[in-house]
Amino acid sequence: QVQLVESGGGLVQAGDSLRLSCAVSGQKFRDYAMGWFRQAPGKEREFVAAVSRGGGITSNADSDRGRLTLSRDNIKNMMYLQMNNLKPEDTGAYYCAAQYRPQEVVVTAAHEYDFWGQGTQVTVSS
Repeated sequence: QVQLVESGGGLVQAGDSLRLSCAVSGQKFRDYAMGWFRQAPGKEREFVAAVSRGGGITSNADSDRGRLTLSRDNIKNMMYLQMNNLKPEDTGAYYCAAQYRPQEVVVTAAHEYDFWGQGTQVTVSS
């Protein structure tokens, strides 16, 4: 089993920045591809960003590209999502997810992830 705990959410104004963190325990972190997803009220969970097990490959949703930076620290068993120039449409619960992958690949589909955190809320006011 893999346990994931998100942190770093909060209430901010449009244009502000936040850094979300995901702490991972339970298995070898470096064996897992990781991702971030967002779920706004009344909407389905949507892909935000993903990183391969070694950190060599990242992928961002087209709408967020340029404002979001995903990184991971395989020594500290942590993943981070730096979000800049936040917009009201970024509001939602942010979830980190982990999926075992022996290859250096990214996983962008929510249904492919087996392990999820409880989420951290981000609210951006205009």
